[in-house]
Amino acid sequence: MSDSRDSQRSGPAPSWWSRPAAPEPSAPAAGPPEPGRTPEPGLTPRAPSSEADSATRPGPGEPDAAPGPRYDPWDESPLQVVDHGRVRRAPGICRLLVFGSVIALLAGGVGGYLGILAERRTGTRLELPQSAVDHKDRAPESVAGIAATALPGVVTLHVSGSGGGGTGTGFVLDEQGHILTNNHVVADAKNITVTFSTGESVAAELVGRDGGYDLAVVKVTGVRGLRPLALGNSENVRVGDPVVAIGAPFDLSNTVTAGIISATGRPITAGGDKGDGSDISYVDALQTDAPINPGNSGGPLLDSRAHVIGINSAIRGADKSDDGDSTRQSGSIGLGFAIPVNQGKRVAEELIRTGRATHPVIGVTLDMQYRGDGARVDSKGADGKPSVVADGPGARAGIKAADVITKVDGVRVHGGDELIIKIRAHRPGDRLALTVLRDGRERTLDVELGSASGS
Repeated sequence: MSDSRDSQRSGPAPSWWSRPAAPEPSAPAAGPPEPGRTPEPGLTPRAPSSEADSATRPGPGEPDAAPGPRYDPWDESPLQVVDHGRVRRAPGICRLLVFGSVIALLAGGVGGYLGILAERRTGTRLELPQSAVDHKDRAPESVAGIAATALPGVVTLHVSGSGGGGTGTGFVLDEQGHILTNNHVVADAKNITVTFSTGESVAAELVGRDGGYDLAVVKVTGVRGLRPLALGNSENVRVGDPVVAIGAPFDLSNTVTAGIISATGRPITAGGDKGDGSDISYVDALQTDAPINPGNSGGPLLDSRAHVIGINSAIRGADKSDDGDSTRQSGSIGLGFAIPVNQGKRVAEELIRTGRATHPVIGVTLDMQYRGDGARVDSKGADGKPSVVADGPGARAGIKAADVITKVDGVRVHGGDELIIKIRAHRPGDRLALTVLRDGRERTLDVELGSASGS
């Protein structure tokens, strides 16, 4: 039979019960009850230790109790279980583990960064060093500065006619819309379209043209903000001066090339496709090595101040000799020729004013088949007429048939073409000194140039 106190405390406590604030009186010492004293109700004297031990052993059929003290939640001092945690490792090992982890993380981060750098250097995300954008303007006398000044006044001409179409260049002369170009650009044109450097295109009409000078003027209307180019003076040009050419070679508009003046007063003839000489142009040209190609015709040749000193007109192509063909290549080989601006200015003014240009003449017919040095006056003129026009400039100066003109103002001429070119470089009314070879003797004659209407 178990202790009555154990049975009382091991049962469930009533819901109204609470533990007293004061401790319960301690049980009387073990031993027999005093004689005549009645035990307190609810308290049973504890048996001797042997008896108490027997009370804690499991009875028959009961499972063995776990070793150690018995947990009684109602006891004054319930059994407390203290968790001392895991057994601590040696502090040095923990520190080594933490240090190793940190090193591993740092190594991984550095390796990843180096991998990204390698990918940027070798992959599609490669970025190379580059200078910042420079918004400064170029010096006005530089090629870029000259081009920036002149390009707004340069135009591209597209023409069409019965013989097909073509491309050329021109430049603005005034705010009224007059544009100067070459005659061979617009000679057979029925429709002319002018395209400005901004890309704006307008129709143009022919004002006048002259085949002898290979110059023509067209006009646009209704265009605002025209930028005429400043005209220079071709008398100031010297060999070696830097120049810039602007045009549309092979229809590549606004093309800028640069070079120098490689010669002045270069006599050239161009045209002559008709065979009767009516379409031959005679030019006392400026020679330049600035690249000029088909489509540059009529464009400006500019000096270092962006002033027009010539009108690009012709090139000398390379011979084709590999297959025996005598025709020339059309590309530039550094031999380009421009009409001097002084001549272009005079002709343009006449074309704008009257639609035609005048030519200075001396009133003689030349023998174009003469192969000697100089220009020989023919023995007779066209249709049996005299070769020296009566009362003409030459006749008044004393020129006679069969005379050979060898110099103009002291400059030697080597043929009829050169004489015409030297004369046309002047205005009607100008006076020239002609050196004439007659009967083996040279003499100088003073001639005042006359005027004739051009084609």
